[in-house]
Amino acid sequence: MRIVSWNVNGIRAIEKRGFFDWLRKDDPDILCLNETKAEPGQLSPLFINPEGTKYSSFWASAKKRGYSGVAIYTKEQPQNVNFMGKPEFDDEGRVLIAEYKKFSLIAAYFPNSQDERKRLDYKLAFNDAMLKLCNSIVKKGQNLILCGDYNVAHTPIDLARPKANENSAGYLPEERAWMDKFLKAGFIDTFRLLHPAQTGCYTWWSYMGQAREKNVGWRIDYHCVNENFMPNVKSSIIRPDVTGSDHCPVEIQIGNLK
Repeated sequence: MRIVSWNVNGIRAIEKRGFFDWLRKDDPDILCLNETKAEPGQLSPLFINPEGTKYSSFWASAKKRGYSGVAIYTKEQPQNVNFMGKPEFDDEGRVLIAEYKKFSLIAAYFPNSQDERKRLDYKLAFNDAMLKLCNSIVKKGQNLILCGDYNVAHTPIDLARPKANENSAGYLPEERAWMDKFLKAGFIDTFRLLHPAQTGCYTWWSYMGQAREKNVGWRIDYHCVNENFMPNVKSSIIRPDVTGSDHCPVEIQIGNLK
């Protein structure tokens, strides 16, 4: 099973750049989208049930139109799909939880702490709520995949210019400390575990200064799993060849789901 996560920075914008052609060709089993910036009522039927595919779609949309939002396209029908259950975060369309037979999948768009730490408190509150949610799922005996744009580069290897960004949103000490806490709680950054020393691996690039062409980027999109599920993860890769957004997709392949 292939699970892809991608911050598309507006699903209507990326549709004009060949998104549905890519979806039909790439054909992941599950696709989680971040920052859709749309609600289903604003979209044509093509977005809800893409023509020529076997996907069903599920949506979490922000009350503020054109902002935030996540979606899941899935071939296998989940047993349940829920929001986070916290209005302060659900009102921004930040989380979908899809329960499958062998695992629970969380598609998440973590808040950006913004310049001058304007939303750092909100982000840290979201992060703590997410950790509690993940812990509660694992305590029930379920395996977990948490994918999406975490809006944090965890360690210096995860961004091209760590020294220059020590006080930048997405690399603040408080954000990185929460990522430490999350991993110490028993969760695995699949990409970094499988590629511990690989440099130059980024998932987001600024539109300024030809950053993508120069590969001056940040790795802020992840697939994390609980420790017991890690043996099922066969690969975890970044796909910078896929364009259309300022982010690129990240992908895991899982197996042995007996």
